[in-house]
Amino acid sequence: MSLPRAKTVDQYVDWIQQAVFEIGDLKDCLLYEVETLTSFPAFIEPIETGINKVFQDMKDGTYHFGREDFTFMETALAHAEDIPFLTLIKQINETHRKGLDVDED
Repeated sequence: MSLPRAKTVDQYVDWIQQAVFEIGDLKDCLLYEVETLTSFPAFIEPIETGINKVFQDMKDGTYHFGREDFTFMETALAHAEDIPFLTLIKQINETHRKGLDVDED
């Protein structure tokens, strides 16, 4: 079964903004749960950097849909059990690869 893709640009941007929030929230939760945490798990940085780059590219007007997975997807999938918002990341990636899900009626 295919993942739902964003139907509008606004929805896609909302998903990206939500992912930016979620990665920040995950970091906050880790800091709260593990007070002695000196660094975040290594998988967080490439995902955070990737999502932030997509968002910045959108703001700059340089974002382009592509046919390939985002570079951070391999890391995200490898750490699926540690990412509570993985479905959101997968939907963003699916929309990136296949474009918006627009009705052609």
